[in-house]
Amino acid sequence: MRARAAGLLTLIAFFAVVAASLAAAPVSDDAVRDVASQLRCVVCQSLSVADSPSETAHQMREIIRERLAAGQTPAQVTAYFVDKYGDWILLAPPARGFGLLVWVVPYIGLLAGLVLVVFVVTRWNRRPQQSAAAEARPVVDDVTRQRIRREVAELDRE
Repeated sequence: MRARAAGLLTLIAFFAVVAASLAAAPVSDDAVRDVASQLRCVVCQSLSVADSPSETAHQMREIIRERLAAGQTPAQVTAYFVDKYGDWILLAPPARGFGLLVWVVPYIGLLAGLVLVVFVVTRWNRRPQQSAAAEARPVVDDVTRQRIRREVAELDRE
C-alpha cells in the first residue's frame, strides 16, 4: 500500500510539473515587441527598447518576456517600467498633465497657422482692389493742377 501511495504521489508531482510548464507557455516575440516598442531605451534614448541594440535594452526585453510569461498583462508590464523610471520611459507621453501639451500644442499651432494664412491671403486680395481704385482716381491738389496747366500751355506755345 505504501508503494502504491508513493507511486501516486510521484504521478501527481509529475502532472503538477507538466501543468506548471504548460501554464508558463513561451511568450511570443510579437507580444514582447509590442510592449518594448512603447518604451524608451535608457541608454540610446532616441530608440525604443524593441529597436535598441544595447545590452540594457536586451535585459529590459528579457524582463518584459519574464513578466508576460508570469501572467502579467502588457499594461501591467508597462506600469512596472513607469513606476521604476517615471513617465519619461514612455515613447508616447500620456495625455494628462504636462504630457497633454505634447498632444494639444501641435493642433493649436496648426490652427494659428491656418488663421494667419487666411488673414494674409485676404489682405493680398484687398490690396489690388485698393490700388486699382487709387489709380483710377488720382489725387491732385490745386497747386499741382495749376503747374500742369502752365506746363501744357508752354508746350502748346512751342
